[in-house]
Amino acid sequence: MIRLAMLLYSIISTSLAGTAVIVVLVMGQGTLRPILIAAATGAVLAIPVAYLVARRLHDRS
Repeated sequence: MIRLAMLLYSIISTSLAGTAVIVVLVMGQGTLRPILIAAATGAVLAIPVAYLVARRLHDRS
């Protein structure tokens, strides 16, 4: 299941980080610091999300 979670993390983290960066840019925060914080936050939040999705997929099979 950990391999599935790692594969899902690569997709989920880029999605969450990209969404967070877009939100920051729409809010008018165009400097480097808020963009990096948003990207890092999205990448960190993707860890439990990927694990939960992998667990749900693994339990169904």
